[in-house]
Amino acid sequence: MGQLVRHLYRLLIGLACVSMVAAFVIVLLGILARQVTFIDIQGLDAYAGYAIAATLFFALPTALLHGDHIRVTLVLDRLGAKARAVFEWGALIAALLLSGYLAWYAVRAVWLSYITHDVSPSADATPLWIPQLCMAIGCVAFALAFLDAIVARLRGREWFIAGPGSVAE
Repeated sequence: MGQLVRHLYRLLIGLACVSMVAAFVIVLLGILARQVTFIDIQGLDAYAGYAIAATLFFALPTALLHGDHIRVTLVLDRLGAKARAVFEWGALIAALLLSGYLAWYAVRAVWLSYITHDVSPSADATPLWIPQLCMAIGCVAFALAFLDAIVARLRGREWFIAGPGSVAE
C-alpha cells in the first residue's frame, strides 16, 4: 500500500504543478487581453480561481509528507519521549478524523452539485461539480495520507520526509 499511495502523491503533486501553470497562463491571458486588445474575457477570473484551488488541494498530501504543514515543534521538543509519542498519536488520530470529515463533505458537495446541476454564479457558468472535484480528490488523498502516516507509525517506521529547511526536521 505504501508505494501505491506514494505514486498517488506524486500524481497529485504533478497535477498541482499543472494547475499552478494553468493559473499563471489564465491570469497572463487576462492581462494581455485587457492591455493589448482592450477586451475583457468574461470568466477568466473564475477559471484562475479554480486552478489555484486545485493547486492547493492537490498539493495537500505531498506537503504533509514533506512536513511542510505547520507542526508545533516548539511544544513537541519540550516534551519527554513518552509524552511526545502520546501527543503525536493524538494529533494524528485527530487529524485523520478531521480530514476524513472534510473529505466526506467535499465528496458530498460534488455529488449534490452534480445532481442539482449547480453552476457557477460568475460569467463562465461552469458546472460547479467540475472544480469541486479537484477539492474532493485532494481532501480524500489528504485523509489517506494521515491514514498512511498512522499505519507507518504502527509498523514502527517514520513516515514524514524531513528535508533541508523542512518544518519536520
